Amino acid sequence: MPWNFELLMKPPAAPLTEGPVWDGEHIYFTHIQASRILRYDPKSGALTEWRTGTNFTNGLAFDAKGRLFGCCSGGRSIVRFDPDGRNVTIADRLDGKNINTPNDLAIDRKGRIWFTNPWNEGNVAKTEREELDHKSVLRADPQADGSYTGTRVTFDTTKPNGILISKDQRTLYVAESSFTRGIARELRAYPIREDGSLGTYTTLFTWGEDAKDVHRGIDGMTLDADGNIVATNGWELSGPGPMITVFSPTGRVLETHPVPANRPTNCCFGGPDMTTAWVTASGTGKLYKARWPRPGLKLNYNA
Repeated sequence: MPWNFELLMKPPAAPLTEGPVWDGEHIYFTHIQASRILRYDPKSGALTEWRTGTNFTNGLAFDAKGRLFGCCSGGRSIVRFDPDGRNVTIADRLDGKNINTPNDLAIDRKGRIWFTNPWNEGNVAKTEREELDHKSVLRADPQADGSYTGTRVTFDTTKPNGILISKDQRTLYVAESSFTRGIARELRAYPIREDGSLGTYTTLFTWGEDAKDVHRGIDGMTLDADGNIVATNGWELSGPGPMITVFSPTGRVLETHPVPANRPTNCCFGGPDMTTAWVTASGTGKLYKARWPRPGLKLNYNA
């Protein structure tokens, strides 16, 4: 059944929205270039500014305690947005070096923060330089004293983007999303071992290229209640166009839904019955919602 998208936020001056998450009552999402987090109230229809000075924060995620974390690309860090207005740095170093520009994150039931760490030079000052010699998935593990320790967990990625943990917590889904010809854009599934390391990945889906350009792979993704992967992908430059694709955990394409935005960036489910999809977009800075016949999975486990 096709989705009927309703436009909730029109293009702003800074045209990139990302990171939608649901807290049980509201949708929060990032307005990256404006360095702010916006909050949408489905009951009243009010769209308000929830946090400013977020320094190009991209992806957002709640943990089991209901705390909101984000990928602060401009600050080259993972931060926690406390209710008192503080932005607390959680992780910003690996092996004594500054990390790159975190893009997206997923938090498991142990409180471990898994995040992609590509290099997006447009989100940092021109004087900033890469210090790591890799673009990997990293993990920040909570310690008893409240601190976090960082670990590199992938050794085979070149531009990791969207990230997601499976419903049973045993698999890490990673979008490998280079825009370089000859480098595949893939949806990968890494088995999570008992010690937190990752096994050899399985490629669930691969995007190709044509005479016009490369086909845009996954930017962001979420889960439905059955554990299927619901992902934003595609663009206006080549391929079948911008859409939301639903994959089974084994990579089978179950559904595709065209999106009325050139480059959908991310999505999540929300609402009282978790059957409303919320979609953000690049190039247009929009927020959409659409009804879906099946519920999404509550990724913030306190909800």
